[in-house]
Formats: sequence, C-alpha cells, structure tokens
Amino acid sequence: MSAFEILVEYRQAFWAGLKVTLQLSCIIWTFGLLIGSAVGVASSHWRVWVGLPARFLSFFLSGIPVLVFLFWLHYPLQSMLHVVIDPFITAAVALTIVNVLAVADLVRGVLVDFPMQYVVAAKVCGLTHRQTIMEIQLPIVLRQILPGLLVIQVNLLQMTLFASLISVDEIFRICQRINAQIYRPVEIYTALAFLFLAVCLPMNGLALWLRSRFTRDVSER
Repeated sequence: MSAFEILVEYRQAFWAGLKVTLQLSCIIWTFGLLIGSAVGVASSHWRVWVGLPARFLSFFLSGIPVLVFLFWLHYPLQSMLHVVIDPFITAAVALTIVNVLAVADLVRGVLVDFPMQYVVAAKVCGLTHRQTIMEIQLPIVLRQILPGLLVIQVNLLQMTLFASLISVDEIFRICQRINAQIYRPVEIYTALAFLFLAVCLPMNGLALWLRSRFTRDVSER
C-alpha cells in the first residue's frame, strides 16, 4: 500500500486529525499575533517595565524544548494545582505563549530599529502624529515584519505535532493510530509529510516573496 493509497483509504481519519491541527493552529496564530504584537509595541515604548520582563521570559523559554514545556504544563503543573484541563486547551496555551514571545521579539526589534529620520521628515512636512504612524511608520514596519511573522507561524504549525504527547487528537496522533493498525510507518509518515508540504510550502513561498519584494534595509547609516 503506497502513501497515496493510505491517504485515500484513511482520508476521513486524516481529515479529522487535520481539522484538529488547523483549529489548534488558528487559535495559536490569532492570539499569538494579537497579544505578541501588543507586547512588542509595549516593549518598544516601556523597555524597562515591559521590555525587560518579556525579553527575560523569551530568553528563559528559549532554553527549554517546546516538548518539555508542553509536557510540564499538562502533567506536573496540573498535578500540583489539583486541576484537570483539556489537553487541547493546554496545547493551545503552551504554544500560544511560545508564539507571543516570538512575535513580541520580532515586533520590538523592528520598532526599536526604526530610523527616526522618517519621523523627523514627517514632522517637517506638517504631518500629525496619527498621520505619521498610519502613513509612514505602519506601512514600513509591516513590510519589515510580515515575512518573519509568516515563518514563525509555519514553525508553530509544525510544533502542533507535539500536542500528540498529551493526547490531543491532531494529525500526528491519528497517524500513530493508523500505524498501530496496519504498521506501515514509512508510507504513513510520508503521507503526513505530503499534507504538511501542501500547507507549509505556500506559506514559506509567500514569506520568501514578501521578503524579496518588500523588505528593505531602512537602518540609519
């Protein structure tokens, strides 16, 4: 049985797992982008009160494998707190935290490095503060961060596979179940690779195109 035949034969199971993976990813993407952007903006303005704690937490978590972080939130922490939380929620929270910190680092870096001569030129031209933000700063910042944001979101999509460790019925766990029935690991995980290629390659391609098309070195010289 080939990888394609397995995809066809178990299409309902694959589709069910893929739906869970995409639902988890949408939650991670939405909250990660919104909260991460807000934290990044706040970190660039209040570098001591917001920036330092955010950067310290990002540095601290960078030394912990995501798999270990996810496992710790679901088993030891819940045992200590005497609570039982749905594994899907635990995975969503853990990976959203990772996404928030990554997005915040990216946004903060772009804002901190934004060349002030653009702002000075806007003032000389008589633009208001709001016009300067909406017409000068925001378009440039978006062009700088969009490629990086897309790459981060693709990485988080791939990290959702770790949710199988805590019994979330996402696509990887479904593959494990299918493999337990027919024991064709090469074909099954090749089929899984095809599914992720179909989702991730377009996003990576878009990120590369945006980087080559819009990203420029706007640093002061």
